[in-house]
Amino acid sequence: METGSKKCVEEEVTKERTAKHVGSGSLEVYATPSMIALMEYTSTECIKEFLEEGQTSVGTALNVKHVSATPVGMKVRCESELIKVDGRALTFSVKVYDEKGLIGEGEHQRFIVDGEKFIKKTYGKFDSI
Repeated sequence: METGSKKCVEEEVTKERTAKHVGSGSLEVYATPSMIALMEYTSTECIKEFLEEGQTSVGTALNVKHVSATPVGMKVRCESELIKVDGRALTFSVKVYDEKGLIGEGEHQRFIVDGEKFIKKTYGKFDSI
């Protein structure tokens, strides 16, 4: 896996993706958590073809700004670029645009894991309760 891999994903802002619906605010505008979910999804799609059988990636850090509100019915587009590879640690530059311009940007970090081992370790937490 090398830097420079890019992916673009588009979605429409629906009522289910608004701050009012997801609980992050009281207005029917594109929610920051929805924007972040789009950033994470686009980044996972950016590297999907490079992963080996059984591998996946998990989000570990986000540093983003939501700089402009977007109304219901408008389309948003996320662009993700892999900018750093450090072993299994990956860093992406992410930018989200609506039909009028930039609405959010930042960096997102993900870590490549074996999906089965990760789930086993996570659900193993119940064993110590």
